[in-house]
Amino acid sequence: MLDVNNFEYMKIGLASPEKIRSWSRGEVKKPETINYRTLKPEKEGLFCEKIFGPTKDWECHCGKYKRVRYKGVVCDRCGVEVTRAKVRRERMGHIELAAPVSHIWYFKGIPSRMGLALDMSPRSLEEIIYFASYVVTDPGETPLERKQLLSEKEYRSYREKYGYGFHAGMGAEAVKKLLQDIDVDKELVFLKEELRTAQGQRRNRAIKRLEVIEAFRNSGNKPEWMIMDVLPVIPPELRPMVQLDGGRFATSDLNDLYRRVINRNNRLKRLLDLGAPDIIVQNEKRMLQEAVDALIDNGRRGRPVTGPGNRPLKSLSHMLKGKQGRFRQNLLGKRVDYSGRSVIVVGPYLKMYQCGLPKKMALELFKPFVMKELVNKGLAHNIKSAKRKVERVSPEVWDVLEEVIKEHPVLLNRAPTLHRLGIQAFEPILVEGHAIRLHPLVCTAYNADFDGDQMAVHVPLSAEAQAEARILMLASGNILNPKDGKPVVTPSQDMVLGTFYLTMDNKEEKGSGMILRTVNDAVSAYQRGTAGLHARVAIPVKALGKTNFTEKQQNALMITTVGKIIFNEIYPSSFPYINEATRDNLFNGTPERYFVYEKGADIRALIDSLPIAGAVGKEYLGQIIARCFETYHTTKTSVILDKIKQLGFTYSTRSGITVAVSDVIVPKEKDEILLASDAKVSVVTNQYRRGLITNEERYDRVIGIWSKTKDEITEVLMKSMDRYNNIMLMVDSKARGNKSQITQLGGMRGLMANPSGRIIELPIKSNFREGLTVLEYFLSTHGARKGLADTALRTADSGYLTRRLVDVAQDVIVREEDCGTDKGFSVAKIQDGKEVIEDLYDRIEGRYCFETVRHPQTGEVIVNRNDLIDSDKASAIVEAGVEKLQIRSVLSCRARHGVCKTCYGRNLATGKHVEIGEAVGIIAAQSIGEPGTQLTMRTFHTGGVAGDDITQGLPRIQELFEARIPKGQATISEIDGVVKEIRETKDRREIEVQGEAETKTYLVTYGSRLRVSEGQEIEAGDELTDGSIDPKEILRIKGIRGVQNYILQEVQRVYRNQGVEINDKHIEVMIKQMLRKIRIVDAGETTLLPGAFSDIHEYEAANKVAIISGKEPAVAKPVLLGITKASLETDSFLSAASFQETTRVLTDAAIKGKVDKLLGLKENVIIGKLIPAGTGLNRYRSVTYADPELLNKAPKVLEPVTVE
Repeated sequence: MLDVNNFEYMKIGLASPEKIRSWSRGEVKKPETINYRTLKPEKEGLFCEKIFGPTKDWECHCGKYKRVRYKGVVCDRCGVEVTRAKVRRERMGHIELAAPVSHIWYFKGIPSRMGLALDMSPRSLEEIIYFASYVVTDPGETPLERKQLLSEKEYRSYREKYGYGFHAGMGAEAVKKLLQDIDVDKELVFLKEELRTAQGQRRNRAIKRLEVIEAFRNSGNKPEWMIMDVLPVIPPELRPMVQLDGGRFATSDLNDLYRRVINRNNRLKRLLDLGAPDIIVQNEKRMLQEAVDALIDNGRRGRPVTGPGNRPLKSLSHMLKGKQGRFRQNLLGKRVDYSGRSVIVVGPYLKMYQCGLPKKMALELFKPFVMKELVNKGLAHNIKSAKRKVERVSPEVWDVLEEVIKEHPVLLNRAPTLHRLGIQAFEPILVEGHAIRLHPLVCTAYNADFDGDQMAVHVPLSAEAQAEARILMLASGNILNPKDGKPVVTPSQDMVLGTFYLTMDNKEEKGSGMILRTVNDAVSAYQRGTAGLHARVAIPVKALGKTNFTEKQQNALMITTVGKIIFNEIYPSSFPYINEATRDNLFNGTPERYFVYEKGADIRALIDSLPIAGAVGKEYLGQIIARCFETYHTTKTSVILDKIKQLGFTYSTRSGITVAVSDVIVPKEKDEILLASDAKVSVVTNQYRRGLITNEERYDRVIGIWSKTKDEITEVLMKSMDRYNNIMLMVDSKARGNKSQITQLGGMRGLMANPSGRIIELPIKSNFREGLTVLEYFLSTHGARKGLADTALRTADSGYLTRRLVDVAQDVIVREEDCGTDKGFSVAKIQDGKEVIEDLYDRIEGRYCFETVRHPQTGEVIVNRNDLIDSDKASAIVEAGVEKLQIRSVLSCRARHGVCKTCYGRNLATGKHVEIGEAVGIIAAQSIGEPGTQLTMRTFHTGGVAGDDITQGLPRIQELFEARIPKGQATISEIDGVVKEIRETKDRREIEVQGEAETKTYLVTYGSRLRVSEGQEIEAGDELTDGSIDPKEILRIKGIRGVQNYILQEVQRVYRNQGVEINDKHIEVMIKQMLRKIRIVDAGETTLLPGAFSDIHEYEAANKVAIISGKEPAVAKPVLLGITKASLETDSFLSAASFQETTRVLTDAAIKGKVDKLLGLKENVIIGKLIPAGTGLNRYRSVTYADPELLNKAPKVLEPVTVE
């Protein structure tokens, strides 16, 4: 038996007739399937037991041999071997064709492989194969030419004229003869010669032919194998026939298609035996050809063969293609047992690593474990009675279940799984009811809420799977988000509101000015009602029990609030005391102004003089958690998180915050502001009526007036709202809602957009508190409906983008320690005009430095070469005023496969060095794809008559990763130089750029906005007009570094404008994949093919060989491939075939005899091997378990070990 984990590669090729016969267990001669009376398979039919094996385990067709003791016996009466019925899934048959038939993939694919091999047009081939024309296979002594087409009439006249002095034929037989006559080596010499001289179309054709002929030579496939003499028949269980309730049968379409082939084949054999006239035989051969075409790829040529109800039948090709095909439905995605799903509800009492599992569900999921334990404990005699006990739910089953699930993690998954945090492991706690209980803090990662979401539960079965789930996937370990390294478990909504309320500050609160002795005094004062949570009090610093105060501070009093004392109790003693929500407090300790050193100071006066400190909102909580993670790492942080959760829920309940209509206050000044704006609008309208301004200008000004009005009203509204107003509390703490929503509630709704994205100039002056008029309501529904439609489209688009990203990067795995590259990657802050999109700190933190960085003024070393830049070093670099430096980057990594540890840097999900085996490609794809749903769909409409729309949001990301020519393309300069002059002609402008060696003139249309002025100095690749640049142009002008920088900056711009932070390294992984191929311009004297794509490493290796042996090396140029094209160009045919264009990829791979080395993840999933990433890497596979006996003899550690 072949062990799936023990082979290294997989090869695909064309099958020779001998090969097909060697696969087969017998010839299928009859079109019958089963006998409808006995329901047994017909002999020599499509389901024959003699050929394919018995339908029942250990039983022959006639029933002479039954039971396993006859294993391997071949029945002398019916000829069926006694064996398992499952062999009917693997045994094949064959059909001996009465006439050769062409394989439609090789004849009809684009480009036609048969046409290229023979140097004939697909149209001529079609005429020959489908018996419309004769082809001369051997001209003999006649003036005819080989491969010349003859019509019926011409053929007759030449026959009369030359007799049998020449050979001509039609159908696949004639094509087969031509293919057999190809001398591959001669053809290659001829083509290489032609390449030296040919130009244009002829050269392109020669390159394509060379590729096919070379493929035949290298793969050992013979060209004539594209024509079939024998047709394989796939195993019957893969094209089953099942009886329905009404006694009717449902069958796979393939059986109908095979039946047509067999019928026509048998008829043709009969006609040939009878010596029927040529015309009848030819017609029958053509029908056989069409039947085989339909079987292989129905609908590829002519009208598809239809079944009942005019439904096209599904052929073999359709079985492989698309989402429902073999690759994606069965090989890449499988249904698993030991899984269940249910609705989720909140479990606020759970710990980070726990989930609540309904008892009935747990019993079903852990059934085999429970049964085994029942037998072990002697509560059942054997497995059968244990099973009965579990099914009848005997009382003792529950106790056993409790024991079984102890320390046995389960996996919870919520669809759609957009990133790796969509599946996490938890320890189950049994709960009553039917709903799964979920910890509130993991909701963000799952993007789950409790409005009816469902989640699936999976049970890891093997010991290894359980260990991996516990160590790598436990929810308490997944604190950081892989896309930006920030905590993903930040509390939200109620929890935020609770901590915000708890840490608020109010001088007037009851109990302000008290001096408390201990923390307990503070809590009891609050519980007795003598001091409110927000009351400012003084407390001895020693009483707080913190270790990071100075000696002087420890002897002082601190001014704080009762709530803050309670809030700080949950953090470890070495964590700073949070007295105000500032970065300074978090990193440098409590500010000095809160300490009282002199004895007998007037505490009341001090309390009144201190400004009000900000309370702890959502963002600050995130910073606190990040700081905890840096200081205390995973386990301790998850404990702290649980305490924050508990505190948040408790105090949001105690606060009694609610929302009433009376909380929304409409400002008195609103009407005056609106009247003033109406007056301004009428002035603009009058100017337009008098013809002083154009309609576009009028529109722009009106929109400007109303936008300003809305801002004024917002300002007035915010001033009129009290900071203790319930709604304002929610907004200020970032628990729910934002300023614009408050403006809509109490100010004005403002301007709306129509479905095309253009802003409607009639503003909505009312707010929701006052209510909208009918017209206003109508206008606002416009935009709202567009929003919902957009969201639905965006989800699908974003999912497809993620799929393409995963596909292109799935084989990028960290495979070595250090590639030793000699190139760095230069980074500076990314800015757009004045606005900084991404600052230098974000770009260098967590990366390795390529060069030694010194302080620009003092010259002291901040970071050494090849050192990791952590947050402190990154801050030091930025503070020193360094603007640009070289870092190690995936883009300059020289690893042959995947990337190396040093070029990748820190693993953002763990905050530690990346490990060998980490699937960084998939992580990158998920990090870019997951926020895709948050990006807008719309293209922003700029004013100006011909101003093109600049694509933004998701479409822009797709445009960049697919390397498409952008909408609204900018004109760029190809040379360094000075803008000499800008001339205006009748219908366009001309920009003249003068360089050192040449002057270039660029024509731009009137509508486009210029980005340069006369006399300005510019560099090659600079934009002359507004818009997006075609990345392929940048590659041509500025080279690889230029295009890498451009795509990286543009992608970051789109995401950061939407407030989404993604680390550079994820985008770099994608860009690396887009640039991994080069195109051979001139093959020199190497084995490379001109015009073909090649891997950089292969190209370098081939050139090395050429140079050593004194030959001429090849010349190549870099190409930028879009992610779809890059996926299809991958070396792995399994990965490419399972992605898109399955038939084309397989056709190509078969002719080239491709070998799949199984380096990526998809290939291994398809063949059922462990993936070569993480613990599946070879280097971790050879780990063996130690002998437990030896472990017992190991020396014992006597003194207690404390783990901090």
